[in-house]
Amino acid sequence: MTGTMGLGLAAFVPVWTLMMAAMMLPSVTPTATLYAKTMQRNRAVRIAGLVAGYLAVWAAAGLPAYGLAWLTGWLTGRHPSAAHVMAVAVFAVCGIYQLSSLKDRCLAHCRSPLGLLLHYGTYRGRLRDLRVGAHHGGYCLGCCWALMVILIAVGVMNVAAMVVLAAVVLTEKISPRGPAISRLAGAAALALAVAIIWLPWLAPGLHAAAPMMMN
Repeated sequence: MTGTMGLGLAAFVPVWTLMMAAMMLPSVTPTATLYAKTMQRNRAVRIAGLVAGYLAVWAAAGLPAYGLAWLTGWLTGRHPSAAHVMAVAVFAVCGIYQLSSLKDRCLAHCRSPLGLLLHYGTYRGRLRDLRVGAHHGGYCLGCCWALMVILIAVGVMNVAAMVVLAAVVLTEKISPRGPAISRLAGAAALALAVAIIWLPWLAPGLHAAAPMMMN
C-alpha cells in the first residue's frame, strides 16, 4: 500500500510509533534491562517514564514520516516519473548516511550500554527516567532513521521489509562486527538505488498507483 495507507495524521503517528517500537525493541532491550536493574524503588513508574521518553522521540519522527508518506502517495498517483526519482533518492540517501561518520558516532553510542549507564547516573530529578528514554531514543533515531525511511519507498506496512530492517538494526547494535554490517547495509542500499533505475518494482511504495490512498 502506497502513501499514508489512507490514514490521517492523528491515526498515522500512533501506528508509526508502535511499529517503530516493535522494530527497535530487540536492539533496545540490553540497555533498557541494564538501566532497569539500577532502579531501587518505584520500578514500574520509572520504567513507564523511560518508555514514554523513548516513544516520544519516535512519535515526533512520525510527523516528517507522515509528510513523506503523503508525498509518496501524491507522486505515485500524479507524477510517476517523479515518484521513480524519489525511490532512487531514498535508497541513495540511506546508503550515504550508513557510510557517514555521524552514523558511526550514533552507532557507537548505542553499542555501549555500560557507558550509557555511567552517563545516565548523573541525571537527577523526577523526570530523569523520561530524559533517559528521550536521550537514548534520540541516539536510536540518529542511528536508524535512514533505514526506516526505506519503508516510505517499499510501503510503510511492508512486513517483510520491517523484519529485514529490524534484523539489520539488531545486528548493527549487538554483533561484534556491527560497524562492518552497517557499512554493508549502506553499500546494499546504494546498489538498490542503482537497480531501481531499471527495476522500479523494487520500490513498491513508489511504484504501484493506488488512487484511494491519495488523501
